Amino acid sequence: MLVLSRKVGETIWIGEDVEIFISEVKGEQVKIGIRAPRNIEVVRGELRQDVSASNIEAIVKNIELLKNTKK
Repeated sequence: MLVLSRKVGETIWIGEDVEIFISEVKGEQVKIGIRAPRNIEVVRGELRQDVSASNIEAIVKNIELLKNTKK
């Protein structure tokens, strides 16, 4: 893992196409901006975890339904 320190107005580039910039720092909250091509999906970490948990729950329910229909 790479950890970088940045000040307001400074940027970080990922590859040639993705720019992350620090727009504001207030106490423990940092506001960032992301410039990326439209074909690159940008999702907050907590949303990705929620979707993953929901997908696992759905798979488990489907497996249980399949087991019950085979009886």
